[in-house]
Amino acid sequence: MKTLALLVALILSATPLRAQPILVDLELALMVDVSRSVSYHELEIQRRGYAAALRSDALADAVGSGAMGRIAITYVEWAGSQREIVPWTLIESREDLHAFADALTVTFNPTMRRTSISEALAYATAAINSNDYDGIRRVIDVSGDGPNNQGRHVEEMRDAAISQGIVINGLPLLTQDGLWSLWSIDDLDVYYRDCVIGGPGAFVVPVLGWEDFADAVLQKLVMEVFIGSIPPAEQIIPVQYNEGESYDCLIGEKMWAQRSQDWNMP
Repeated sequence: MKTLALLVALILSATPLRAQPILVDLELALMVDVSRSVSYHELEIQRRGYAAALRSDALADAVGSGAMGRIAITYVEWAGSQREIVPWTLIESREDLHAFADALTVTFNPTMRRTSISEALAYATAAINSNDYDGIRRVIDVSGDGPNNQGRHVEEMRDAAISQGIVINGLPLLTQDGLWSLWSIDDLDVYYRDCVIGGPGAFVVPVLGWEDFADAVLQKLVMEVFIGSIPPAEQIIPVQYNEGESYDCLIGEKMWAQRSQDWNMP
């Protein structure tokens, strides 16, 4: 018996134990679109917009409003694949927010291709489930300037995240600049509402022009972080939506297939 007990003790001592997760008010995955339709200049606008929001007094106050006064954030850029820019970071003070903001503006990486909101949601869900934090609330915050056109169906990944208690909020970019506006849709805010976001209190904050980006990001972050914030009943600008109609959540995939076929015709 002593030999068996010793053997069990040796096995347990050789198995690394995962540290207890750090309790936080919020786990927030910031998923930012850098697909081919987003220019280098627009990438910089997004990074600097988030950095400005992170340095704001309003967000610092929001972080302090929670029961534990701390949150965990990561910043990931996505297109057809994902690139972690700032890893999961514990935010407990104004200095932590400023350090996170500084990390965003050290370098600006070139953009990637295609638009896979679905894989961004899948990546964020896995990242939330595997990090070192345990949040009272768990949120994916996804931005984008076009509908999903690659990877799994966006509704499938949305529903998978929601089923695990994760809320998804959206920041649709209704800027439609240049050639790659061909891959976007006029009512992208409605697409985000019906096909991307979900969970209790989920909301959409549309960006109508790049000059509005920083203000929209600050509004969105404060609403997500501030424990007492209640999103307005209608936080989305309707464009061509008719109540009772079902939105085609495969519109991006269909646009890609049709235009790729047109461009390949002799």
